[in-house]
Amino acid sequence: MSDADLQLLLQYFKALADETRLRIVGLLAGREHSVEEIAASLGLRTPTVSHHLQRLKDLDLVEMRRDGTTHYYSLRLGELLRMNRELMTAEKVRSLASMEGGEAWERKVLRDFFSGEELKEIPASRKKRLVVLRWLADRFEYGRRYPEAKVNEIISRHHPDFATLRRELIGNALMQRENGVYWRVPDTANA
Repeated sequence: MSDADLQLLLQYFKALADETRLRIVGLLAGREHSVEEIAASLGLRTPTVSHHLQRLKDLDLVEMRRDGTTHYYSLRLGELLRMNRELMTAEKVRSLASMEGGEAWERKVLRDFFSGEELKEIPASRKKRLVVLRWLADRFEYGRRYPEAKVNEIISRHHPDFATLRRELIGNALMQRENGVYWRVPDTANA
C-alpha cells in the first residue's frame, strides 16, 4: 500500500471512528438533513454538527446543497463504497503487515509531532520536518490548482503558521506556485 493510500485510509478511519460522525452518517444514509435537523435529532448544538459535517465533507463523504439560507447534507454512499473497493483489497490490507524500516520511522515522527491531525510544532530537524511536509502535501490533490487562500485554509486546519508551512512546501519542491496559484508536484526524492 502506498503511503498516500495509507494516509487516506487513516483519514477515513479517523473520521468514522467518532461516534457523533457515525450517527450523522447513519441519519444521512436514510435521507438528506439540514444542520438544524441533525442537531435536533442528536441533541447537539448546530456549530458542533457543522464541525463534524465539515470533517466528513473534507473526505467527500457528504455533499451539501443550499436552499435559501438552509444547508442540506446528504451521504455520498458511492464514495464510501469506492474507498472500500480501492483501499480495502485483500492485497492492500495484507501489505499493512509488511510495512517496516523507513516507513516505521516516518510513522513515529508523525505520531510524535501530531495530535490527531493537529501539528503540535514544526520540527527543527530538517529530516523530520520533511516527513511532516510530505504528510501535509498529501492533503492536496495532484492535478488540482489551489488559490493561496485555499492553501492557507487547508494548512491552517493542521497548524496556525500556514505561511511558514506554505513556504516550506514550495522550498522543498512538494508544491509549486505561479501568480498566487499552487499545485502539488510529485515528490521525486521519496518516489
